[in-house]
Amino acid sequence: MEKIIIKGGKELSGEVVISGAKNAVLPIMAATLLCPGKFSISNVPDLKDTRTMMKLLDIVGSETSFKNNSLDIDSSNVNNPEAPYDLVKTMRASFYVLGPLISRFGRVQVSLPGGCAWGPRPVDYHLKGLEKLGAKLDLKNGNILAVADELIGADIHFEFPSVGATGNLAMAAVCAKGTTRLYNCAKEPEITQLCEFLIKMGANIEGVGTDMLTIIGVADLHPANIRIIPDRVEAGTFLMAGALNGTIKVNNVIPGHLKRVTNKLKDTGCTLQIDKDSISISSPSSIKSVDMTTAVYPGFPTDLQAQWVALMSLSESSSIVTDTVYHDRFSHIPELSRLGANIKVDKNTAFIRGVKQLVGAPVMSTDIRASASLIIAALAASGKTEISRVYHIDRGYEKIEKKFLGLGAEIIRQS
Repeated sequence: MEKIIIKGGKELSGEVVISGAKNAVLPIMAATLLCPGKFSISNVPDLKDTRTMMKLLDIVGSETSFKNNSLDIDSSNVNNPEAPYDLVKTMRASFYVLGPLISRFGRVQVSLPGGCAWGPRPVDYHLKGLEKLGAKLDLKNGNILAVADELIGADIHFEFPSVGATGNLAMAAVCAKGTTRLYNCAKEPEITQLCEFLIKMGANIEGVGTDMLTIIGVADLHPANIRIIPDRVEAGTFLMAGALNGTIKVNNVIPGHLKRVTNKLKDTGCTLQIDKDSISISSPSSIKSVDMTTAVYPGFPTDLQAQWVALMSLSESSSIVTDTVYHDRFSHIPELSRLGANIKVDKNTAFIRGVKQLVGAPVMSTDIRASASLIIAALAASGKTEISRVYHIDRGYEKIEKKFLGLGAEIIRQS
């Protein structure tokens, strides 16, 4: 198995280019299943998750070709509306094919994501919404079987603004008969781009970028092309690395997508220069402790919570971090503690007492964003850190060690 080895304490300097957004490209790839034809998607990050979604598209009958961050998809011969467990268990976003396939074929079978039962969030929002649109659901051998002779527009109210359910139901509704209204829906930039892509395909959607989408069903859709927006989570990760130790410029970003993050970084004492498509950051002499609570967009992203905890672990006093989106997303805490961080967790809140220095140690990745927090903490620590199970990082960050090498870090990947 591969591991990443970091010799920390070296000041970061230079510029880094941010890749396309993983959370934008995956639902857009699924949306190509809505109608037959050839699609072209540019600025696609080369990740394990995008490769997994390509495998899934191939299984259902698409033909995919990926080169130089450009992805071509031909969905003309899609004929197998089934997503198997082997793929869905490795990537929850595989569930995105549920809406497009039932829209196109009136039938779809998708394995439940690993660890999910029939009822609990997040998949219940997807399923209840499909039922509202007229689908009949059955659970067989861990698979959801959804059937609908015809999807009919409906009013759907989300208890929580779920990104996945908003995307899935928007795709299911674009060709439904009549009008669908999604209330309290997610308005993340990635959902906004999905809706813009659907509109390019001929969908009729009003309220894009707000918490209420009105979707008037159309009879037919057609292929379209799109360029994926920059990954705001990757950008935020590099900004926090700069905040910990260095002066760097992050290029190919949309600063408006990161406003809550950059405001918090200013509160820590960092110096920031924000331009049209770049953000420069310099670390302060002493990092001020700043409390943070995650929230749905436009709040502070839960996908940057672990990285913020790493930053606060080297702050001058004490801070509190609360995750209101995912209450159990603190698997990085024990590993950061191995580096010398002083953190206690109670339910969905981390209590952090800043330390003067972190010290390298063997640690283990537990998920995508936890991996990123360990890397930026290790870069700021003294001594050597070995991070194992780095396949997690490859799911969400394109060539992360090469990008940090370009900023002057001592970091290598070793088999």
